[in-house]
Amino acid sequence: MKNKAQPTSKELVMQETDIIVSKTDTKGRLTYGNEKFIEFSGFAEAELLGQQHNIIRHPDMPRGVFKFLWDTLAQQKECFAYVKNMSKDGGFYWVFANVTPSYDERGQVESYFSVRRRPSRGAVDAAAGLYQLMLEEERRAGPKDACAASLALLVGLLQQKGTDYESFIHTL
Repeated sequence: MKNKAQPTSKELVMQETDIIVSKTDTKGRLTYGNEKFIEFSGFAEAELLGQQHNIIRHPDMPRGVFKFLWDTLAQQKECFAYVKNMSKDGGFYWVFANVTPSYDERGQVESYFSVRRRPSRGAVDAAAGLYQLMLEEERRAGPKDACAASLALLVGLLQQKGTDYESFIHTL
C-alpha cells in the first residue's frame, strides 16, 4: 500500500515529551509502531504493519537522504536524520530520528529500530533549506541519477564546511 494523499500545509507538531518508535525488518517493512507512531501517521495499526516504512514518506524529502540512511545502516552503524513525514491525510510532521540496527544472537542484523523525538524549529528550518537544494539537484539529474546527485551535493556542502554528516546533524 502507498499513501495516496496529497500533501497539505497542515502541520502536526510533536510535544517535548512525545517519542515515536517503530521497527522494521531488514527490507524496511513495518513490524511495530508505538501509539505515537500510529497517532502521527494517521493510519490504523493494521494498515501499517507489513507495509514499507516509506508509507509515511513526504515528497519534500530528498531520495538522497534515504540513500545515505540505508548506506549507513548497511555499514551496521546508527544514523541520525531530520525527517519530514506525511500522515495519511496529507498533513506533515518533522522528527529528529535515530535509526539503529538490531542484531540476533549470532550478531547478524535482523531488524531496524527507530526512535524519533521533536526537533527544534531552527533544525527544521536548516534541514528544510538543505533538502530543498537536494530536491532541486534530484530534479536536474533526473530519476535515474537523482539519489547519487543529491547525495553528492550533500557531501560537497559538508566538505565545504569542513565537517562530516554526523557532526553537522548534531549542530542543528
